[in-house]
Amino acid sequence: MEPVKTQVYAEVDYDKEGKQQGYLRIPYSRDSSGWGNLFMPITVLKNGKGPTALIVAGNHGDEFEGQVCVMKLARALTAEEIAGRIILMPALNFPAAKAGKRLSPVDGKNMNRSFPGERQGTLTSVIAHYVTHFLFPISDIVLDLHSGGYSMEFIPSALMHKVEDPVQYQKMLGGLLAFNAPIGFIMREIAGEGLLNEEAERMGKVVIGTELAGGGQLSPTAIKIAEVGVRNVLIHYGLLKGEIVTRESQGLPKTRLVESPNREDYLMAPADGIYESFYELGAEIKKGQPIGQVHFLDRIDWEPEEVRAESDGLLVCTRGPGLVERGDCVGVLARDV
Repeated sequence: MEPVKTQVYAEVDYDKEGKQQGYLRIPYSRDSSGWGNLFMPITVLKNGKGPTALIVAGNHGDEFEGQVCVMKLARALTAEEIAGRIILMPALNFPAAKAGKRLSPVDGKNMNRSFPGERQGTLTSVIAHYVTHFLFPISDIVLDLHSGGYSMEFIPSALMHKVEDPVQYQKMLGGLLAFNAPIGFIMREIAGEGLLNEEAERMGKVVIGTELAGGGQLSPTAIKIAEVGVRNVLIHYGLLKGEIVTRESQGLPKTRLVESPNREDYLMAPADGIYESFYELGAEIKKGQPIGQVHFLDRIDWEPEEVRAESDGLLVCTRGPGLVERGDCVGVLARDV
């Protein structure tokens, strides 16, 4: 079989021992720079034999918690304290991260709807193609760090999908619990195809994600959860020396394992307007209970339209900005596993 080709040039050598910090260079021809390249930062640490962990953030550029966590980890880690290989990418959709936007300002694409990508596609698709064909194959564990971005706020959560392979599922569940976030979230995707985690799962990788607060902010609490959690996962899989920091050791309740398996668990705005949530994150909601309402600014004579829960559950996610359009997610309910 002919080897897969890529337009991406890696300054780093993934098989070299020690610590390397460099860039992935991606051709980026535009009006102002015909022979231009995009330089995307990457750090590789390797020390002897062991598993490989690929840790990415900035899949969406408006999700800052993971980006800061991975940058701090890239500066702090040394090759001597690991066993195996760790690949760190703090800004996977680099143009979106630079702009602080969910979608790339270069081609308008959502990185997390672009997998497996195309070698000769747009910039976002070329990056996704490289990750799919050159980084996933050499990785055993994939950590994809997300938060709610500007549009949503979450109870800080580690998350995973319910994959069919029982061995893969148990490995993922072990990492999810080792993260020691307040919530361990087994979730269903409702927002389309082309996701990074689903592509990696199809290749048999152990894949763990996060939803670390959000609202376009950078919460000190969420950053601490992310930093401790990523290190815990690396320790759990034998990549990093040390002891796992449990929630109990911090005087906190243990991770609450929840799931949202049904489409009804994801509540949408019924109309355009201003969304008023009735509850803070962490509220226990009953089926049929109103969780919020949409106000109509240009028709103050109209009564607000309620959003009612279609299932029982813990409110793990709510809308960030007040303005909503019909179909925006305004709440997610989860139940204990």
